[in-house]
Amino acid sequence: MDNLRGSILMVLAMLGFALEDMFMKQMANALPTGQILAMLGFGGGLIFAIVCWVQGQSLLARDVLHPMVLLRNFGEVFGTVGYVSAVILTPISSASAIFQATPLFVTLGAALFLQESVGWRRWVAIAVGFCGVLLIIRPGLDSFQPASLFAVQGVIFLGIRDLATRRIPRSISSMRLSTYAFAVIVPTGLVLMAVMGDSFAVPSGTDSWRIAGSIAAGVLGYYALVTATRLGDMSHIAPFRYSRLVFALIVGTTVFGERPDLATLIGAAIIVGSGTYAAIREGQRRRASLAAAGAI
Repeated sequence: MDNLRGSILMVLAMLGFALEDMFMKQMANALPTGQILAMLGFGGGLIFAIVCWVQGQSLLARDVLHPMVLLRNFGEVFGTVGYVSAVILTPISSASAIFQATPLFVTLGAALFLQESVGWRRWVAIAVGFCGVLLIIRPGLDSFQPASLFAVQGVIFLGIRDLATRRIPRSISSMRLSTYAFAVIVPTGLVLMAVMGDSFAVPSGTDSWRIAGSIAAGVLGYYALVTATRLGDMSHIAPFRYSRLVFALIVGTTVFGERPDLATLIGAAIIVGSGTYAAIREGQRRRASLAAAGAI
């Protein structure tokens, strides 16, 4: 039952993130990207801060300066800027497809920097998955969109965020980490506005509702994701995170009139297939290790 609930929550989390992406892209024509980031960060950070306050958790404890917390926030800043820029500047379907390579990058980073064991099958899955990314981006061809590299930036830095999370002490709760993740986006957005020379734009009534919707969808998605990872076995629920691509394709075609070409769809299928296989192999490896330890 925990795996079932975790899977459902993972799908709901991906739906929330897809809706958040939709609202951000809809606001992009009227509001600067930096302003969108700052407003989302402020709204989400405030909600999680209130939850921490109700639960009696201190946000200003000394462990906020733990190196892995700082590294996680660093990855959050540059990863979020990259991914949001890709959502705004490129088709939402292709940005989401490239972003699905994040778990593969995390597996790669865990093997290279955390000395985690990765068998040859998962190495092959990683290589195949990154070939899927190249198929979507198509560097050197006429269809290449330089802005797609923002999605690659998102994959790299949000992967760094996830790797840092694995080394954060358990004494630092997920709620506190969520608060920090949203809070650091506020100054990031303001700095981006200053660099781009953008001035603050007063949101229209429609955009105000979109801001509220994106904050609600992002917060609920974030919370559902954290809860899902704590409920179920990761090898069971991880493949359900690829439902985000399905939701992105639906949003892209119905809301923005996107028509992904065959190469993008094939590349997305390759990424999803290789990522799912890598997750299943990871689950099999862990169960084998636990069984061996139990036998001893």
